[in-house]
Amino acid sequence: MQRLTADRPETQSLDGITQNLTRLQDLFPEAFTEGRLDFDVLRGLLGDQIDDRPEKYGLSWNGKARARRHALTPTRATLRPDRECSVDWDGTGNLMIEGDNLEVLKLLQRSYAGKVKLIYIDPPYNTGKDFVYPDDYTDSLRNYRELTGQLEEGRRVSSNTESSGRFHTDWLNMMYPRLKLARELLRDDGAILISIGDEEVGNTRAVLDEVFGQENLSGIMVITRSEGGGLASQMIKGHDYLFVYAKNISSFRPLRRPKDIRGEIVEVEGKTYWIEEDWLRREFGKYGTCEYDEIIHYHGDRKKKEIDDGIHEGIYRLINKKDGRIIVGRLRDVEQDSSKLYSIQKHLNSKASDDLEPLEMGVAFSYPKPTSLIKEVVLGGSFFSSLGVKSQGEV
Repeated sequence: MQRLTADRPETQSLDGITQNLTRLQDLFPEAFTEGRLDFDVLRGLLGDQIDDRPEKYGLSWNGKARARRHALTPTRATLRPDRECSVDWDGTGNLMIEGDNLEVLKLLQRSYAGKVKLIYIDPPYNTGKDFVYPDDYTDSLRNYRELTGQLEEGRRVSSNTESSGRFHTDWLNMMYPRLKLARELLRDDGAILISIGDEEVGNTRAVLDEVFGQENLSGIMVITRSEGGGLASQMIKGHDYLFVYAKNISSFRPLRRPKDIRGEIVEVEGKTYWIEEDWLRREFGKYGTCEYDEIIHYHGDRKKKEIDDGIHEGIYRLINKKDGRIIVGRLRDVEQDSSKLYSIQKHLNSKASDDLEPLEMGVAFSYPKPTSLIKEVVLGGSFFSSLGVKSQGEV
């Protein structure tokens, strides 16, 4: 077996710069000479679409270029299994990864780039004390070990206090590379959902517009998180925000909520249907029957022919019941029997504490989210697979 050395590509995550150059070369091979990009040729190929004006609209902050490079820099970190802390190691379909999330996002690129259906993140709200950042961003692995107590001595870290002149800059430098990497993981029909508070709602919209494109904004939800009184100098805050951005809005199906569906789910020529079994009874009231053999007796030859034609056209299906009866089921479009999510939702944070209490994990999370919110967005984002219709590549 060949020994791996530190300079082997297998020992590090994908190189973002190399990936970008490869994509450009696939699109514009004539812009490359001896493996290097000729910007003058590329400019000629793109024509007037290049904006090199000194002043233009956009989000800018100190450290942005470095944050962009940070997303492209590969990592040599590795994932190590922890069987002792695991449950049902061989059979589980779930995976929890503990580590610096920037390094983890880089490690996932090699296996999961372009394969993830839905990403939900709950980043620091930047209230002034809710996250710690390193003064030097060059070694996030070392920083993670320090923050988690794995290193007692090392370079200094500081709390992101509001007195810092870098208050919003620090937050943007933390978020930008992670969002860039998260986008690479998404499928073309995938989406990312981000919970955030008032402190960074403006910057969140701006940075997501840049990373994902403002045309890919699906919507912004207002989440009622608390009710009743409170202390505030101006207004009592009782809500957060949930941003929904698609990887490609033309391929993305909006978040939906299923209506009352009671029947088998089937897929026909790429579309998802559910089989309604009692439609005949509801249509004809007390004289209704769902059984195929009794259609002529109760509804006449005309209705029998209509049913037979519908079976031939795929509108109806005959269903064999365990008691020997054969009933007529009607195919209904699942998407038509669902509704898009409303932009104002109620998911109280007090419910999150109640959810954690039976698990004796009430103190494990500083700002937990109620499971009802997570369930709503996960089912809404993976609506069709959640009904039992499986699609390949969902992570």
